[in-house]
Amino acid sequence: MELHAGHHQVVQWLGLSFNIDTLIATWITMAIVIIISVLATRNRALVPSGVQNVVENILELLEAQLAPNLGRHWPMVSSLLFTFFLFIFIGNELGLMPTLDAVKSPTSDINTTIALALCSTLVVWVVGIKVKGVSYFRHFIRPYKALLVLNIFEEIARPVTLAFRLFGNIVAGEILLEVLYHLPWFVPVPWIWIAFSLFIGIIQAFIFTVLTANYLGMALSEEH
Repeated sequence: MELHAGHHQVVQWLGLSFNIDTLIATWITMAIVIIISVLATRNRALVPSGVQNVVENILELLEAQLAPNLGRHWPMVSSLLFTFFLFIFIGNELGLMPTLDAVKSPTSDINTTIALALCSTLVVWVVGIKVKGVSYFRHFIRPYKALLVLNIFEEIARPVTLAFRLFGNIVAGEILLEVLYHLPWFVPVPWIWIAFSLFIGIIQAFIFTVLTANYLGMALSEEH
């Protein structure tokens, strides 16, 4: 049995290689995020219903978890964190749903997860510098100057662990789903795993967003 999960359709253009299936899945994910955002914000009402109600409930749950780490700086980064969560959540579910390999998760491509992790790290640096100025970089020599090298390694390790954690969980889920699809139709395991995979997609989006919020909280804290 040949597995397709983890493999990509590569297109060469101007000497560069593009995973075309990842690009298509990314555009589909962005389109869904935009559609949900438009539906949730169009004709907003004080008593929400439909898509607005669902989105507001999700955002309120996220705010309850993320806002305490950021305090007064929460409004500055709330939209970005919400966007991270929605994009990763929808992207995860694309490949974990029973589409029979028609659509893959963009997050099952290490290039996508590395890009997201680098964006997360860049945001932490930009927001930290915006709030604290050049004094933001003092955290590299705290609590002791001798820890400079270790703190630099920690800064490098953050995007690496963010990228590989998300990539590993999603591609592993797609591989297991592909294997389970070859079981007889009357075996309930595939459908149980599909439900579990959808749950994993939510959890991974939540973990990525929470970690980004934690990194922002550490960068913006007064004692950092």
